[in-house]
Amino acid sequence: MFNQLIHTPIGWLNIKASDKGVVAIEFNADQAASQKMNTVTQQCFEQLSEYFTSVRKVFSVSLDMQGTDFQQQVWRALEQVEFGQTCSYTDIAVGVGSPKAVRAVGAANGRNPVPIIVPCHRVIGRSGKLTGYAGGIDTKAWLLTHEGANFLSK
Repeated sequence: MFNQLIHTPIGWLNIKASDKGVVAIEFNADQAASQKMNTVTQQCFEQLSEYFTSVRKVFSVSLDMQGTDFQQQVWRALEQVEFGQTCSYTDIAVGVGSPKAVRAVGAANGRNPVPIIVPCHRVIGRSGKLTGYAGGIDTKAWLLTHEGANFLSK
């Protein structure tokens, strides 16, 4: 396993990767942690840097995420939500062909190991209000504001 730290406007992130792709991005990383980088972590570092400086809107780094078939399906659907756009959990459930599985979509969204790149922060409540986020609601609000998305504040 390889890892690389990046300092961002939302704090330190730890990029974890295999030789195949990014495995995880962790919030609130320990900036003193040792690093063992590879080409995948470096590419992810560069793309995240571009995202946070408003140069990049779409990520192309390879991913190596582990999850159930349903989780993988939800994560692929999340990747279709464009920069600056938001959707509801219901929208994702309908999009994956399981309109009654809104809670399961929420659970899969919450288990997304690669936030920002797989943009689970773009999923908000049907009313437009922000809902839970692994990095915290303030981080979610920052990311959506950075992207120019519309949402109701807390």
